Formats: sequence, C-alpha cells, structure tokens
Amino acid sequence: MASETINSAKDAAGLAALISRAAEQTGDKPRGPAPVERWNPPFCGDLDMEIRADGTWFYMGTPIGRAPLVRLFSTVLRKDEDGKTYLVTPVEKVGIKVVDAPFLAVEMMVTNEGGKQQLTFRTNVGDVVAVGKDNPLRFEIHGENHELKPYLLVRGRLEALVSRAVMYDLAALGESMDINGTEMFCVRSGDDVFPVMPMNELDMLSK
Repeated sequence: MASETINSAKDAAGLAALISRAAEQTGDKPRGPAPVERWNPPFCGDLDMEIRADGTWFYMGTPIGRAPLVRLFSTVLRKDEDGKTYLVTPVEKVGIKVVDAPFLAVEMMVTNEGGKQQLTFRTNVGDVVAVGKDNPLRFEIHGENHELKPYLLVRGRLEALVSRAVMYDLAALGESMDINGTEMFCVRSGDDVFPVMPMNELDMLSK
C-alpha cells in the first residue's frame, strides 16, 4: 500500500532499479533536471534515503560516495505542497528525508551586468542559479547563537542552503537600505533587493 514503506527499494536491486528509471529520463550524465513537475505518479512509500544538513546523501545509513549518482538523483527530486521531498519518475514517487535543504550552495560568483551587481551560485550537485525574482534569496536567524542561514530557491520548492564560507562572502556584499521606513541590511542582485535583517539587529549575529 502507498502508506507502507517500500521493501524492494531497501536492497541493492531496488536501488539499482530506481536509478535505472531515473536514468531513462535524464541520461547517465544529466544536463539538467527532469520535468518532475509534469509527472503525477502514485506514491509508493518511503525510501531509506536522507540528505544531511551538510549536503551529504545517505542510503540505508551509508553515504553515497559517487558524485554522478548523487547528481542523478538530484535531477528527479521534487518538494510537494505537503512539505515533503520525493524522488519522482513517471511511474512512481518515493519519499526521502531532508534534514535542512536538499542542496548546498558551495560557490558564489559576482558579476557586473549593465552597472548592476549580479549574484550567481553553484550548488553541490552542479546547478548554476542566478539570483533574481524567480530564484530569490531568503534569510533565517537560527538558534540561540543567532546563526544567519541564507537559502536560495533553486527550482520548484527546492532550496539550497548557502554554505558558511560562502555566507560570509555574501554578507560582505550587504548594504543598508530603507525598506518601508525601516533601515534594513540587504543584498542586491540585478534589479532585486533581498532584505536580510534590520540594521539594529546585526550585532546579534554569531561571530
């Protein structure tokens, strides 16, 4: 039944079959994500797969060490309105666990386009995303230490957490701006402005 955990996918044969079905849609060396938003397969249960907060993928408690395999799975990833994340093929949808965000932004490029600063990020699975209204940045203040956590919308509802090293480079680009009468610490990309926090709260951030 759909509510039951998949048993066949919990062994090597089941995982290989899932990889094969994904590869049929994306190719062994996928150039981009599959059209998962257009697919509406039945839910087939949960898979013992987890994406940790540092972006590492685990299967049955073991890290998936093959980068091409992780990239392949990432191309058939989808987050639905229920807030859960799935691997989706035309014939099945299986749930996986995501501790924080499914992707990690590991590199930031800053360019000048028409006199305007443009931010572009590369994720740990090879996505290259230009920040803008369709791919905005959002910011959270997390935990008792007031840790700043930026997130980038990659596609659909899937986000990338900006890694700590890149986060410092991003914060260095911040500037003060008046947003609806409040002095805010913001980051620009192209014609878009992304508020981080009120300027008077900057000293709360963990060092």
